[in-house]
Amino acid sequence: MTPTLKLTAVQMVGLAAVGVWIGGWVKRKVPLLDRLNIPVPVIGGLMFALTALALRGRYVNLEADSTLRDLLQIAFMTTIGLSARLQLLREGGWPLIKLLGIASFGAVLQNVLGIGLATALGIDPRLGILSGSVALTGGPATAIAFGGTFEKMGVTGGTAVAMASATFGIAVAGLIGGYIGGRLIRRRGLKPLPDGGSSVTPSEPRPLGSGDLLPIVVILGVAMGIGNLLSLGMERLGLILPAYIGSMIAASILRNLDDRFHFARIAQSEVDTLGRVALYLFIVMALLTLRLWELAHLALPMLVILLAQVALCWLMCVTMSYYVMGRDYEAAVTTAGFCGFMLGITANAIACMEELVEKYGPAPRAFLVVPVVGAFLIDFTNSLIITTMANLRWLSHFTSR
Repeated sequence: MTPTLKLTAVQMVGLAAVGVWIGGWVKRKVPLLDRLNIPVPVIGGLMFALTALALRGRYVNLEADSTLRDLLQIAFMTTIGLSARLQLLREGGWPLIKLLGIASFGAVLQNVLGIGLATALGIDPRLGILSGSVALTGGPATAIAFGGTFEKMGVTGGTAVAMASATFGIAVAGLIGGYIGGRLIRRRGLKPLPDGGSSVTPSEPRPLGSGDLLPIVVILGVAMGIGNLLSLGMERLGLILPAYIGSMIAASILRNLDDRFHFARIAQSEVDTLGRVALYLFIVMALLTLRLWELAHLALPMLVILLAQVALCWLMCVTMSYYVMGRDYEAAVTTAGFCGFMLGITANAIACMEELVEKYGPAPRAFLVVPVVGAFLIDFTNSLIITTMANLRWLSHFTSR
C-alpha cells in the first residue's frame, strides 16, 4: 500500500516559494519557455504537479492542505477589487461591455460545441455543458457548484467530470494564453502606446516599506472579512458564485471611499505588489493541488470534447477577441487574458498578461477590463447561460429515451 504524505499549510507556503524560484530558473535555462510566454509560476507549479503524479501510487501519495491556497486566491482577487476605481471603470466602460459580450457569447459556443459533440458521441449531452462553460469559463468553483446540481438532474458523475475538465482547462490555459497573445504581438508588429494607452494618471511608484504596506494589508484584511459575509449572504439567496466575489465587491467599495475621503491613502503600486505575491504563490499551490490523475478517468469522448474546446477557444482568441477589442497591442494582451479565463481561471489570465507586459510594455486597458469581466461579470452571465441550457427540454429527454 502506498504511503500518504500530508503537506501542512506552512509546508505548502515553502513549496510555493520554491516553485516560483524553480520556475524562474528553468525559464532562464530553457529559452523556448520564454518565447512561448509561459508564466514563471505556471512552470514551477506544473513541475510540482507532474512530480506528484509520477510519485502517486508508486512511492508516495501527496495530500496537500488547501487552506492557504484558497486564502491566497481570495487575497489576490481582493487586490483586483482594490484596483477597481470608478475613474478607471468609467474609462473602460465600452471595452468592458464588449469583452463581457464576447465572453458570454463564447460561453454559449462552448456549450453548443459540447452538446453537439456529446450527442454525436452517444453520451448525455449535458456532459457537454459540464465540460463546456461550467468547467472552462466557470472554473473549479462553478464546477463544484453546478456538478451537484447536474447530478440531481440525473447526470451520473457530473461533479467528477466537471472538476476533471476544470483541471484540464487550468493546465492548458497557463500554457497557451501567453503564447497566443505573444504570437499576435510579434506577427503583427504591435507596440504599446507611448503613454501606456490610458488617460488616467498612474500612481507614482514609491519605495516599499512597512509604513506603506501596512494600510494596504489592513484594508485587504477588512475587505476579505466583510466580503466573506457578503458571499454567505449571496449563497443564502441562492446565487452560485465563487467565494471571492464578496471580497472583490467590498474591496472596490473601500477603495473608492478612500479615493474620496483619504482615510487609508491606498497606493496602487503597493496593491499591485501584494497582488503579484498572492498570485504567484496561489498559482503554484493551485497547480500542485491539481488532481492530474483524475484526467485519466475521463473517457475518450470527454477528451475529444475538451480538445475541441481548446481549438474553439484558440479560434475565438485570434478572431473574435482580437478584432472586436481593437486589433492593437492592448487587444493582443486582452486576448491572452481572454484565453486565460475562458479555459482556466482569472489567475491564469493575469499571469499570462503580466508575462506579456514585462516583455513588451504596459497595457493598462487590458488589466482594467480582463479582471473585472473574468473574475466577476462573466460569473453572473455564465450562471444564467448554464441554467438556461441545462433546462432545455430536449436535453433532459435524452435520459428518458
